[in-house]
Amino acid sequence: MIDDVLKPIHGGPDGGPEPLYDFSTNANALGPNPVILAHLRRADPSRYPDPLYRRLRQALAEAHGVAPEQVAVGTGTSELIHRLARWNYLRGPILLLPPTFSEYARAARALDLPLWEARNPEEFLHLLPRSSLAFLCVPNNPTGEVYPFLEEASRRAGGALVLDLAYHDLMEDPPPLPQRAWRLYSPNKAHGLTGVRAGYLVAPLDLTHFQHLAPSWPVSVYGEALLLGHLDPEARAWLAESRSTLHRLRRLLAQGLRGLGLEVRESPANFLLVRVGEATAVARALRERGIRVRDATSFGLPQWLRLSAQPEEAIQVLIEALEAVLARVD
Repeated sequence: MIDDVLKPIHGGPDGGPEPLYDFSTNANALGPNPVILAHLRRADPSRYPDPLYRRLRQALAEAHGVAPEQVAVGTGTSELIHRLARWNYLRGPILLLPPTFSEYARAARALDLPLWEARNPEEFLHLLPRSSLAFLCVPNNPTGEVYPFLEEASRRAGGALVLDLAYHDLMEDPPPLPQRAWRLYSPNKAHGLTGVRAGYLVAPLDLTHFQHLAPSWPVSVYGEALLLGHLDPEARAWLAESRSTLHRLRRLLAQGLRGLGLEVRESPANFLLVRVGEATAVARALRERGIRVRDATSFGLPQWLRLSAQPEEAIQVLIEALEAVLARVD
């Protein structure tokens, strides 16, 4: 038994031995992107990065058609979310639409900020004009939902509407994004390089003050290389090719789970939800068999597991193990 293993805040390593198969992370299972790896190898760790990241921000700004002042870089999406909460301090409530990524609420609670958690999309849109900072994940983690009201939400927002695009690059058919929304990018998942922590924020206004809220040099030379490599056409081509394979594997995983008689909710990216009953017990039993899955209890979904698309061999092992575990739990 591994009852003493610490449960992670939002996925990732759980403190136990390395699993044989890891379905808990939504990173690209076909990575790491070899083009990005080449960029990382060329990085010079003997030097400091530019403290203002001027070349990097200029390149990102050009890619998004904005001014460099509208781009801020950070250690990753989680760090930028916490920095947004600090930037928002004393301005007003933070609005969420659960179940969703736990870091939004965690950042608000760490600063004792007012936190509004809408019960449905209608309530979210109703509360939006009175919020100062609102988050939507596109597609949503863990449900995979793509909200059809993004443009309306951007018009109604009383403050900053932040779209977290952690899985946007892994979608089959990404929706258009409203220009007035703030956009968070964390390309390490799409390129299978979650160990390199770097992300950036694009906003419809000057982010100079927001950038200065970070400590000195929040992004390492390797983070710089990741973000610059993300813009490389060859890296984008590798990503586009991997997407079709990941979607095929996600559908194969869903087919196997439905073959066990389980309810499945597929996302348009590389992950899905499956209803297994007592998720924590099932996740623990699978972990004992060397398979790590994401217990969705922390999202408020205690009967569901979140699983990512993995190679066919891993899928077959999971389906066989899950069938045995469910029979034992039942």
